[in-house]
Amino acid sequence: MAEITASMVKELRDATNVSMMECKRALQEAEGNKEQAFKLLRERGMAVAAKKADRVAKDGKISAKVSDDGKTGVMIEVNCETDFVTRNEIFQAFVTELTDKAMAVDGDPAEAFKAEITAKVAEIGENIVLRKSEKYTVDGTGAVASYIHMGGKVGVLTEFGFEKEETAGNSVFKELALDICLHIAAANPVALDRDGIPASLVEDEKALFVKQVEGKPANIIEGILKGKLNKFYSQTCLLEQGFVKEDKTSITQLLEAKSKEIGDTVTIKRYTRWQLGEA
Repeated sequence: MAEITASMVKELRDATNVSMMECKRALQEAEGNKEQAFKLLRERGMAVAAKKADRVAKDGKISAKVSDDGKTGVMIEVNCETDFVTRNEIFQAFVTELTDKAMAVDGDPAEAFKAEITAKVAEIGENIVLRKSEKYTVDGTGAVASYIHMGGKVGVLTEFGFEKEETAGNSVFKELALDICLHIAAANPVALDRDGIPASLVEDEKALFVKQVEGKPANIIEGILKGKLNKFYSQTCLLEQGFVKEDKTSITQLLEAKSKEIGDTVTIKRYTRWQLGEA
């Protein structure tokens, strides 16, 4: 039998959020094969399907900025080699500077800032890469909001739609927008709604659920499978997830309640969530 190390157990634990003991047991049964162990945990209903279970460990920072009128928002990820440089005031200020400048860039900021990045590499003495960038520009009525968590380890950019221009300045909307961004950072939905879930992932879940109900009476299998699929969607679709601050209220219900309070119809048009070093 393959040796199951503590690091292997921790890696599976980080990917699944299942207890260390169950992760170790699954790895033992899978003879050290992480993918097989993950599949075993899924079959037992312990692990929730993750958008991306494997992550690339990198240092650096995610940063975001939204224009004063809320019509434009940008988010960038700048990587460096060590945590020491990540915490360096010069590097932190440089990331902020690049974020500010990215607001005016229509193309790829990595290309636009190549000279500045090269100069900063020479100054700091570590490789620096502007690895990812995203820019939202509102077309019509709406606003962009952002949220940066854990000092730049997680970043969220979200575009909201509504009908009245004055909603952008409404205090209730501003609180709602921040809450939605915070929720996305914490809950890590796979997609906005069911249409956005990859068909291959849905089919994999269906196959898993069929295996879980083996031996059940035929007349109740259909109901069980429907319930399991609905639960899967409630865990992976943003609009169906329970709000992190009040899990009995779905994000759709939260939007409806706040829309009534604001006197407008607020919708989520799109979002981007990054975790530092995520592939």
